[in-house]
Amino acid sequence: MAVLLRRFAGHVARGFVMILVVTTISFLIIRSVPGDPLAARYQKLVEQGMAPDAAQRAVEALYGFTPKGSLWEQYVDYMGGLAHLDLGQSLSVPGAGVSTVLFSAAKWTVIPVLAGTLLSFLAGVVMGVYAAIRRTGVLGDLLAVSGSLLHGVPQYVLALLLGAIFTTLVPILPAGGTADIMIDPGFTAGYIGSLVQHATLPVVTYALAGYGGWILAMKSSVVTVLGDDFILAAELRGMKRSIVFRYVARNAILPLFTILALSLGLLFGGAIFIERIFNYPGLGLMLIDSVNNRDYSLMGGAFLLITAAVVVANIAADLLYTVIDPRVRSGGEAA
Repeated sequence: MAVLLRRFAGHVARGFVMILVVTTISFLIIRSVPGDPLAARYQKLVEQGMAPDAAQRAVEALYGFTPKGSLWEQYVDYMGGLAHLDLGQSLSVPGAGVSTVLFSAAKWTVIPVLAGTLLSFLAGVVMGVYAAIRRTGVLGDLLAVSGSLLHGVPQYVLALLLGAIFTTLVPILPAGGTADIMIDPGFTAGYIGSLVQHATLPVVTYALAGYGGWILAMKSSVVTVLGDDFILAAELRGMKRSIVFRYVARNAILPLFTILALSLGLLFGGAIFIERIFNYPGLGLMLIDSVNNRDYSLMGGAFLLITAAVVVANIAADLLYTVIDPRVRSGGEAA
């Protein structure tokens, strides 16, 4: 327990510094983007005949704020708001807070990412074990080739291919959105079925994009474990093949848990391409819209959320590996 607490404290401290640095860099980059939606709105109101003071008050009332002061003063105000968990007001969604917009979009990213990643992990692990055991046969070769092919194809290419096939050539799946607009939202079979139907292409894309990496990693890990001394000793003692297989699978899968936790965090960034292609209104599509609308606060909030997801995934990966691998725990205690 003491080892876990020390590791946790160290990771939290490093994660806090990382988030602070990324937040600062993001703030500076975002503020350097040309264009100001507030100034554009103000100018339009003035051109329509409104007095400058009245136009300024109208813009502030519409968006809930107006950025004032130097870049340093804006940065201090921004960090002060973050300290109070206030991400500011969205420019592209007048009257709405950034936190509200972020969390309304996050659910449409988290669920497909989790579903697709877990599907690819389970399929890749199972097929990776068989590919390693049957590596001298036709089945092993076919599984390894399938993993290599899928691992080499970018996510957006898979998304484009799946979209072209299942929304155009064989139009059996919807092309965008989260549900059919003709179905009233609610806990009904029709609405849930529509949600599943609209999420199918993003989930399948995430699953196929990750499958190749998992099967290759699991195959390599199993082959390595098969050559360990304790496996050879178990076989020499006449231990049942099923028991040896269980030992092999359990030891081979340990490194993959770390990769699984990290991939969940990194996929939030990769969701940008998939959600844009399928017009799926999650964090990725929201980030694209915020960039197009020069929504500084929403861009900063999205970058902060993605960074936090990666940091949390790193912490979870290290702690998970410490818990499931007794060799790491014993090494930390000995130190």
